Amino acid sequence: MDRTILLGSALIVGALPGAALAEPVLMISIDGLQPADVIEADKRGINVPNLKRFVREGSYATGVTGVLPTVTYPSHTTLLTGASPARHGVVGNTTFDPMQVNQGGWYWYARDIRVATLWDAAAKAGLSTASVHWPVSVGATSIRWNIPQIWRTDHGDDAKLIKALATPGLVEGLEAELGPYAAGIDESIKSDENRGAFAVRLIAEKKPEFATVYLTALDHEQHEQGPDTRAAHAVLERIDAIVGKLLAAQLAAHPDSVVAVVSDHGFAPTTIEINLFRAFVDAKLITLDADGKVKTWEAMPWPSGGSIAVVLAHDRDAALEARVAGILDRLKADPQNRISAIARRQEIAAMGGNPEAAFYLNLSQGAVAGAFKGDKAPLVGPARSKGMHGYFPATPAMRSSFMMMGPLVPKARNLGEIDMRTIAPTLARIMGIALPDAEVPPLP
Repeated sequence: MDRTILLGSALIVGALPGAALAEPVLMISIDGLQPADVIEADKRGINVPNLKRFVREGSYATGVTGVLPTVTYPSHTTLLTGASPARHGVVGNTTFDPMQVNQGGWYWYARDIRVATLWDAAAKAGLSTASVHWPVSVGATSIRWNIPQIWRTDHGDDAKLIKALATPGLVEGLEAELGPYAAGIDESIKSDENRGAFAVRLIAEKKPEFATVYLTALDHEQHEQGPDTRAAHAVLERIDAIVGKLLAAQLAAHPDSVVAVVSDHGFAPTTIEINLFRAFVDAKLITLDADGKVKTWEAMPWPSGGSIAVVLAHDRDAALEARVAGILDRLKADPQNRISAIARRQEIAAMGGNPEAAFYLNLSQGAVAGAFKGDKAPLVGPARSKGMHGYFPATPAMRSSFMMMGPLVPKARNLGEIDMRTIAPTLARIMGIALPDAEVPPLP
């Protein structure tokens, strides 16, 4: 179907309040949840009774095709907006930092989102909103009760930073009953359980009509130990218990609620690391000073797990673009470098990816992009993690999860594979609100 026609129809559908159901919504994100871990839980030996309820008592997708890149922050922003990264503006986890001065800063700030979110649309319609630990939520003024995700150094001051950026007094009030809130950088299952307890109490006390809760330990464990491992399954079983408590709290606050469980991407095991910075230093596209820091650059990798964007210092320099294309083609020709595809501007735009990128490299499954290490890292080396995502969205292993249940949601309904961009407009319609920037229509 022509993308322009599809977008136009989405704008019309998103603006129609007549199709609304006007039910409260809780959206729970389990980072890195693969669909089969719930749909085939018994076959895989995973004990997740609360998540299995969504398959039995609600509607579910067998897979969700994500966005470019299939990493946490762009995906979570799509889940809130129904727009692709090229349009919503959050094009990676980390911001572009060619001179390596931002200390690994991420897209933490809601002001980077260029289109309306579900929080915005809900607040505009007069609905109360809440969020716990959701990506890209710092400074989101449309969230009435907000505990955002942010970290810097894992120093004790990070706790002060969260309290300073959260809704005034919110964290302190909940800590009086629950004890200290988890550090933002801590992705362990104990921290998920801590944040889950804060979310349960927040829902019980404030009864928000739209709430978002983000759980991250499964992603962390799959990076550390690999996907489809007993360690990852054990973490998911504990997350299932958190989901059960959130579900109970939401239904106690709003018996007519729709509860949705989503994830941002799938996972693939990894063994090899490809450091494109090394190749660009060797090709004199990046020059370093005596301390090994970037001095000048003509082209710069922007890693995103299993893929790498390449940004040119002079965006429309045809000679530079041709030079970089030649270097990348030579790298791809060597199977050892594990580059499976090189997308150019037109292909990147078709996938809704980073408009700043002149090239986007997709690595073969099993390979992961390396971080900047001056001239110390080899081009090809052992992977720093046992599992990764970020590959092009057409990669089957990158399929994420979606399931929901509620009084008016069809039971045991298999939705097949869906587009991630359809989730936000679907939840908007359930809440009776408009989400005009969504790029595809809601689910039927």
